[in-house]
Amino acid sequence: MGQCGASVTALAAIPSPPFESLHVGALQLRAYGLMIGLGVVAAVSLAQRRWDRRGGAPGALASLAAWAVPAGLIGARLYHVVTNYEGYSGRPWRALNIWEGGLGIPGGIAAGVISGLIVAHRRGMPLASLLDTVAPALPLAQAIGRWGNWFNQELFGRPTSLPWGVRIDPVNRPASFASYSTFHPAFLYESLWNVALVGFLLLVERRLSLRPGRLFVVYLAGYALGRLWIERLRIDFAHTIGGLRVNEWMALLVLLSALAFFVVDACRRGSRGDDANREPTPSLGQR
Repeated sequence: MGQCGASVTALAAIPSPPFESLHVGALQLRAYGLMIGLGVVAAVSLAQRRWDRRGGAPGALASLAAWAVPAGLIGARLYHVVTNYEGYSGRPWRALNIWEGGLGIPGGIAAGVISGLIVAHRRGMPLASLLDTVAPALPLAQAIGRWGNWFNQELFGRPTSLPWGVRIDPVNRPASFASYSTFHPAFLYESLWNVALVGFLLLVERRLSLRPGRLFVVYLAGYALGRLWIERLRIDFAHTIGGLRVNEWMALLVLLSALAFFVVDACRRGSRGDDANREPTPSLGQR
């Protein structure tokens, strides 16, 4: 009976991906990069539609993406390499092999957003409104891009016998967990969390009257909260400080900063009165 139950569980598990790349003639497309690309396209499309509805210049967000996306990819790769430098010791050229996986989302968000804001400022675009516009688009890109981790058989958690556990090939299992075959699909958990975050942000925007820039802070808090519990599941090597992974400290810092922002913002609005807090709707045109 026990053997039968084990077989049922194994059959119910999420299978390993059937391939890591697609071949179109002589062209090889890595599934990891393809999922990231699909995420970027979806995010830019959503952000542009939102910008258009706000009366912004047509094509402005797509133009910004030409700067922000490459900067975000570079920032994400640098964050990963710096926080996992042992894997590149003696072989620094492997840092360029982005198709092998290894993108640190905190670094990608920071570099992409900062570069986008710099370009937007030079073009005379309202920055707070721009941040709110892209807030739901960012977790949409992350939700789609995370499936690239499935194709690379990475970003999984502790062993589990749950029917939605993901089956990992022996070559990709940590040595201390070599005897286990199914693990928590941390990539899936984060993807679903981000999908829910997209819906939550759109609901908050519809139901609440937030001042410009605040929706983006809600995104930061929501993503950081989800990243905290997902990091607790992970079993891949990571540097720790005080028993917490570096990514946990980063998520905790972002979450506390976002909460502190809202507390300080509420206190300032309360001290100045409602009339002083009414802001004119910013123009979305470009100089």
